[in-house]
Amino acid sequence: MGFFDSDIVQQEAKQLFEDYQSLMELGNGYGKFDREGKKLFIEKMEEMMERYRIFMKRFELSEDFMAQMTVEQLKTQLGQFGITPQQMFDQMHYTLERMKADVESQS
Repeated sequence: MGFFDSDIVQQEAKQLFEDYQSLMELGNGYGKFDREGKKLFIEKMEEMMERYRIFMKRFELSEDFMAQMTVEQLKTQLGQFGITPQQMFDQMHYTLERMKADVESQS
């Protein structure tokens, strides 16, 4: 059975995508959130990034050809912007840390 044939993989991918879309829609109003709302949003984004990192690690560790192709496509796409997948995750983490520091400085 291929990596993408797994019901678990398909469900996880679907859930990740739906959760990400919901967070992005919610994030459009980030500037209007109160302090606690911003903290909760940042926490949810951190959880999402960790889930995504784990999901991508499964792709990397899989011996399935399609999973490996997906990893290579991501590397190629990010490479067009001059970054690696690790740099992408690092930048997301850095951005969330800056957002947290900004929220903490608000009293």
